Amino acid sequence: MNIYDLSRTEIENLIDEWILSQRDRQLMKRRLIDGVTIEALAEEVGMSPRQVHRIVKKLSAKLQEKAF
Repeated sequence: MNIYDLSRTEIENLIDEWILSQRDRQLMKRRLIDGVTIEALAEEVGMSPRQVHRIVKKLSAKLQEKAF
């Protein structure tokens, strides 16, 4: 099982509980719940796609660990 098998509400609750940074919470909600691409997220927050990808990858692993 992985994080993408959870409901929208369950994902949102995990993000709110385990991700401390407001910016990172917003990035993860936009990526995991809204399905926004890494490139679009990078443009929204003024970061490079590589930076956003690293953040999303790291935090996705953290959420996966906490969820199961």
